[in-house]
Amino acid sequence: MLDLLQQDWQHVPGVTADGAGLRVTATALSILGPGGTRQPAPPLDLDGTHLVVAGEFTLSARFTDVTGDATWAVYDSPPVVADEFRIEPAGLRLTLDGDDLEVSVFDGAGEQDVTDPRPVYEEHVRVPDPDAVLSVRRSGDALEIASGGDTLSSAPLGGVFDSGELWLGLSSDDGSFTVGSLTATAAEGDSLGTAGPAVAQAEPSAEGLQALAARTRPDLRIGAAVALGPLASDATYAQELIGDFGAITPENAMKAQALSPRRGVYTFEEADALLAVAESRGMAVHGHTIAFSEAMPRWMQELPTGTAAERQDSADALRDYLTTVVRHFRGRLASLDVVNEPFDLDQGTSLQENTWYRVFGPDYPAVVSRAVHDADPDVEQFVNENGADVPGPRQDALLDLVRRTNALGGHLDGVGLQAHVYDLSTDAVSAEDLTDTLDTFGAAGLDVRISENDVTDGRGTDAQAEQYATVLSTCLSSPTCVAYTTWGLDDRYDWFVDDDGGLQQGHDLLFDDGHPTPAHDAMRRALGG
Repeated sequence: MLDLLQQDWQHVPGVTADGAGLRVTATALSILGPGGTRQPAPPLDLDGTHLVVAGEFTLSARFTDVTGDATWAVYDSPPVVADEFRIEPAGLRLTLDGDDLEVSVFDGAGEQDVTDPRPVYEEHVRVPDPDAVLSVRRSGDALEIASGGDTLSSAPLGGVFDSGELWLGLSSDDGSFTVGSLTATAAEGDSLGTAGPAVAQAEPSAEGLQALAARTRPDLRIGAAVALGPLASDATYAQELIGDFGAITPENAMKAQALSPRRGVYTFEEADALLAVAESRGMAVHGHTIAFSEAMPRWMQELPTGTAAERQDSADALRDYLTTVVRHFRGRLASLDVVNEPFDLDQGTSLQENTWYRVFGPDYPAVVSRAVHDADPDVEQFVNENGADVPGPRQDALLDLVRRTNALGGHLDGVGLQAHVYDLSTDAVSAEDLTDTLDTFGAAGLDVRISENDVTDGRGTDAQAEQYATVLSTCLSSPTCVAYTTWGLDDRYDWFVDDDGGLQQGHDLLFDDGHPTPAHDAMRRALGG
């Protein structure tokens, strides 16, 4: 029998160890989706211990001091988290509320509405004694739920755990509880053990992209946007990162909705786990992001500005958030997007009138930049924007914004050019245009990061490879370009929701299901490999 209370839970938001076991408090973590919808995002133990099983098993837990509700999740893999949704994996969720136990089973299939996943099996059962031990047993094809040894529910759904791994989560919607015991046992003749995050076994490659770049541009970091879930669970993904790259950008873990789901409440655990990976491997970290129109928690999104008193209180709330976050990560970030995507979504030049704009006015970037500098004077500051990769009005507006911000006492060091190429007929970035762009910002004394490069394969993988190589080669040849980052690693985790609400897989990255794409090969050649 394994005592799971003795395993590593330190990087699980809302979970702390105390003398009585584990104390779980509500976090209100959620993902802001299309049209203002919110999808709950209860945490799992990603960076700690998960279970490796072969055959039948029993998991048992005892909850005490429950106020509100207590939820225990067991999944066969971590969820895939995208910008505006998460894909619910196969698994089981038990929610105890008084003497009512809600049993929800998910099969991991793509949902029609991925922002509102529905279980394939759902049942409410009465628990005679809420303080009794709850157990989950996989027996053949059956999944059995019991309390105090008495079976409450049984369904032919044992196949949801066919991956051979079990990932555990503890959470509450609006209360708290103590986990007094948590154990795992294999049936006789079957096996069960523990495993740590997959990234611990990954090794750097002497012929990886970062190693190749170091031969000609030792100062240039080649990075990727990454997520903790696949780093913990997918050895191939972990090797792709550690083998090829020298920097990371947390894809979603440092956005406001992930760091502060409630005003004054902070959940740094997953971001800290990602940064610990980078630090253990000597990788640089680019923080993403402070002021942003999207990925806000509800409290931030709804800050009032109707009266002078409300605006002052809202300003205090934003400053407290910014200062707390930047001080928490002080000394651990090489650079930071202090403002992300300030301009409108239609490729224009007007500022989005988001919460930061409503509270501080159109010069909010200067307010943010000054406050970041006060909290961490050493971190390099960037404004990150899409559609400004080539000369034109949007690029001009970005340059004007940076100049005005610094004239008002800001401390911006440069700009991030996202270089998203969703359509090669409209978004392609030529070497000539990018060279002119780098020259323009360089003449203004600013650095440039290629910050989120990805390229569609809509015209084939050869055209995709050529575009990737063009952007990297141009960056490599300009001292103004100080970093290159691709927005993701592997198409296995590249998902989006189409205009009809359907879940679609992208094919925009350097790896596809663990295999290097022609774009990866073109990048290696661009670096002299």
